[in-house]
Amino acid sequence: MAVPKRRQSKSRSRMRRSHNAVKPIQLSYCSQCGTPAPSHVVCPTCGNYQGRTLVEAEG
Repeated sequence: MAVPKRRQSKSRSRMRRSHNAVKPIQLSYCSQCGTPAPSHVVCPTCGNYQGRTLVEAEG
């Protein structure tokens, strides 16, 4: 069974984990109503996606 010969330093461990940070959600603006919404998702306000109405808006 493989066992590490030396303990890994804090610096080395933290450098490895530097890519694990939580990043903010990338928002794009709806072409129909202009509200910010996550990309590749149906607009929660007007229900449009890529120029088509996929979900009927409430009210």
